[in-house]
Amino acid sequence: MTSNFWVIGGEFGSMNFHKLVEGSAQVKGPFKSRKEAEDCWREVSEENRHKAGVRFSIVEEPQRAPAA
Repeated sequence: MTSNFWVIGGEFGSMNFHKLVEGSAQVKGPFKSRKEAEDCWREVSEENRHKAGVRFSIVEEPQRAPAA
């Protein structure tokens, strides 16, 4: 079984981080390992560290059995 990892996020309209600013959403991936996703997360987070309203997260797709 395999999983994919994604880095998702963008700029949020307020510090409660509930709603993205329109047009700011970013999706990076898929990555085959969590390590690859973490490397991307560090890079994109560092690029945006001066923006308090920007946040990124790593998400993992549910594992799926290979197609038969």
